[in-house]
Amino acid sequence: MKILKLVPLLSILLFGCKTDTKLTYEQSSLKGRDCSTCAVIRIEVPYALDDLKISRTINSVIDEEIIYALKFDETLEVTSVEGAMASFDGSYQKMLAEFGGVAEPWEAKVSGAITFENSDLVTIALENYTYTGGAHGYFYKIFLSFDRKKGLEIEPGELFGNLDGFQQLAESKFREAYEVATDVNINATGFMFDNDTFHLPENFGFTAEGIELHYNQYEAASYADGPLVVTISFTEANPFLKESYRVKP
Repeated sequence: MKILKLVPLLSILLFGCKTDTKLTYEQSSLKGRDCSTCAVIRIEVPYALDDLKISRTINSVIDEEIIYALKFDETLEVTSVEGAMASFDGSYQKMLAEFGGVAEPWEAKVSGAITFENSDLVTIALENYTYTGGAHGYFYKIFLSFDRKKGLEIEPGELFGNLDGFQQLAESKFREAYEVATDVNINATGFMFDNDTFHLPENFGFTAEGIELHYNQYEAASYADGPLVVTISFTEANPFLKESYRVKP
């Protein structure tokens, strides 16, 4: 596989509270083998360069997510991004050897961007697309949030001091955005929430505009409906966030 040169990010936009201790990032660009019978693989993600615990955590988690997205053969032990790329292409080669040529090659794309950063928190969004045959590929987006001072990844629910209260706010915002009346069940207009009960998406994170709730395809609606997105402003979300994660609008 061919690994392209690292391209420095000339600037990183920092949203929310200003900080004098900005992390430094470099955009990593990788691609798979270039041949007519190779799987198409493209990876474009930011890595933190500072010699800090938070930088090592960010980079490790990004690698883990890329490996998870590309590893196709569950019987193989894969511990590196390069190994995951080889695993994905190797599985495609096995399929070609068994079934012959296909109209479209397998494809895997992972791209990442920093959507929020202040002195307390970093959020990175990863967009993943894979195609392994069939009518269409599969796209999903995830948010990765990190506590800069602790140097640890934060699970989405750990951002909140009052998660139940935030979920109630989120439901009201979802109903407003998708025109679901407050006096009917959440699935009344065709959504597919389990047990006809609203729930937060598996992944949500901070952006410049506020907290983005991102429901990937099949999470609360059909594939044809595409992703469902609701953004809640920091002004509205702050009362439910832990104090250290509140963002001045």
